Amino acid sequence: MAETFQHARDLILARVAPLEAEEIDLFEAVDRCLAQEVFASYDLPLWDNSAMDGYALRAADAQEGTVLPIIATLAAGANPAGVEVTPGTAVRILTGAPTPKGCELVIPYEETAELDNQQVKILKTQVSGAHIRYQGEDIRIGSLVLGAGVILRPIEINLLAALGQAHVMVYRRPRVAILSTGDELVEPGTIPGPGQIINSNGLALSAAVRQAGGLPILLGIAKDNPKILREKLDQGLAADMLITSAGVSAGDRDFVREVLTDVGIEQIFWKVDVKPGRPTAFGLRGTTPVFSLPGNPVSALLTFEEFVRPALRKMQGDKQILRPLRLARLTSDIRKKAGRTNLLRVILVDQQGQLTATSAGDQNTGITSTLLHANGLAILPAEKDFFAAGEQVEVHDI
Repeated sequence: MAETFQHARDLILARVAPLEAEEIDLFEAVDRCLAQEVFASYDLPLWDNSAMDGYALRAADAQEGTVLPIIATLAAGANPAGVEVTPGTAVRILTGAPTPKGCELVIPYEETAELDNQQVKILKTQVSGAHIRYQGEDIRIGSLVLGAGVILRPIEINLLAALGQAHVMVYRRPRVAILSTGDELVEPGTIPGPGQIINSNGLALSAAVRQAGGLPILLGIAKDNPKILREKLDQGLAADMLITSAGVSAGDRDFVREVLTDVGIEQIFWKVDVKPGRPTAFGLRGTTPVFSLPGNPVSALLTFEEFVRPALRKMQGDKQILRPLRLARLTSDIRKKAGRTNLLRVILVDQQGQLTATSAGDQNTGITSTLLHANGLAILPAEKDFFAAGEQVEVHDI
């Protein structure tokens, strides 16, 4: 009996867990998932500093028309010790420089006029605290800055570096073995003969694994021979995850299910009520997840998207395992058979805040160009067989 779409995904996610953490250079950490909480080791900013090029003043002197002597200059990186803004004086200061003792505000250059190199005239009155970045106003020492499970973008890298970290603990990237099966397959670069098919799934799934954060390991092609298939499966089971494509339907020469059992795979489910992709299987050997995907390229990529990708994201510690769902209005009627969840390849367009979904073309699984043109998937529930134009359906980007 086939599992429902949602239950199949629930079964998968209940059985995979984040991999162990590893320490890597911050230089290599973009798009990795943080495996530790990060607390601020000091205040940011470290000290009060100027937000503008201008003059450090006391508030009482920041009045329009006031002329003040310039008693010192402070550049970024300067030590302000020994410099003090006394009543009736100004200190020339550059952006990022520590504010000197007695400074109550900074007035920008454009709101002043230097009468010579020794005096400055205030052209616009300013209030106390203007254009000063105060110590700790961004982040306080000891505060939680980043939680485990955060995906490290350039801004998180910036913050970690600013807090003095050159290394960071992240979840390890899964090593994913990919095996294509079938006597008819030949590798890319080969001119196919009669009855032969290029093994496009190997490279496509490898790209999808890499895009999901994993490290693909291509095992090549296993012919329809139980001995050869077993050797390849044993090799693949040394990885953190194994993906096979084709060989899981009911044909006389589809040996994958039989051999997976022989090598000790616990079968969790063997079919899913989803179109395309019904012959999708999932099992485990120990804690190693094993996915058997359909051989059809469109079905293989869509079932990877809905079942394998979430598992890979969870194994990397990601908190956002599934792509966010949104509501979109269909631009035309859609008919389907009841009983299976349909993955409709669609073109999503935001029209003045209203998201619409238009079929990307022929939904036959043999038509790869439809997936090429699509930028989203509509998840059409199993129980319905008709969706009217204008009806809202759940969609996600791809």
